[in-house]
Amino acid sequence: MGRVAVLGSLNVDIVTRVERHPRPGETVLGEAAGRFAGGKGGNQAMAARRAGAEVVMIGRVGRDDAGAAYLDRLHRHGIRTEVPPVDHAPTGAAYIAVDDQGENVIIVVPGANSFVEDRSVAAADLGPGDVLLCTLEVPADLVARAATLAHGAGARVVINLAPYTWLPHDVIALADPLVVNESEMRQLADSDLIPSSLLVTFGAAGARWDGEEVSGIRLEEGDVVDTVGAGDAFCGALAAALAAGDTRRAALEAANRAGSEAVRWAGAQPDAAL
Repeated sequence: MGRVAVLGSLNVDIVTRVERHPRPGETVLGEAAGRFAGGKGGNQAMAARRAGAEVVMIGRVGRDDAGAAYLDRLHRHGIRTEVPPVDHAPTGAAYIAVDDQGENVIIVVPGANSFVEDRSVAAADLGPGDVLLCTLEVPADLVARAATLAHGAGARVVINLAPYTWLPHDVIALADPLVVNESEMRQLADSDLIPSSLLVTFGAAGARWDGEEVSGIRLEEGDVVDTVGAGDAFCGALAAALAAGDTRRAALEAANRAGSEAVRWAGAQPDAAL
């Protein structure tokens, strides 16, 4: 069984509840809802670990309380980290305001995520049977170099093209698969990028990986608590299944189940308070 290395962001989500969102220039009072572990990289690493994989997290945090709390959480869940603290930037953060109708506005401050190092990728020491899972909340040029390095070492490269970012053609060609949602698929279709292996997620309607398709898993009324992080749960479980040697069909089904399960809890990760 191979390992899953996740190259991606580690953000602390600061959530505030408000009656309504302020208009430009207006101040409203809010109620603190908590501080939670987030970021697509951290979400996917935790999902891969929940799926039973041996996981290495590659990223960066600030030398601050938020970064220390996040690293402690990863270690407590058995995730190895190549996440050196950085002195000149804070841990990445997402400031989220949620109104009484459930609508949210989010401001993301990348912070330390902008300074992930090539040496952290090299320290993961990937080889045949391993899977490198990348997202694009870290610099695209780093993702390109990491994908090339991992592929050259015999590892499988999975790229979740989220948020949508242009990558060189030869890097896109390494992805097996390139994972996008419907919105990102439309952006991809308008680009000159042509993946050799494409997996599209359709939310509650399921997913399609080239010729393989799975339907969405029906949930009872009231089961859906929060869809945030469902796509990350899908990607993490997919990488775990591929590292375990599962077939494409089996990996797709496992990922579909994980994405469905993730909507049953609030937040991007279960029990994510920091």
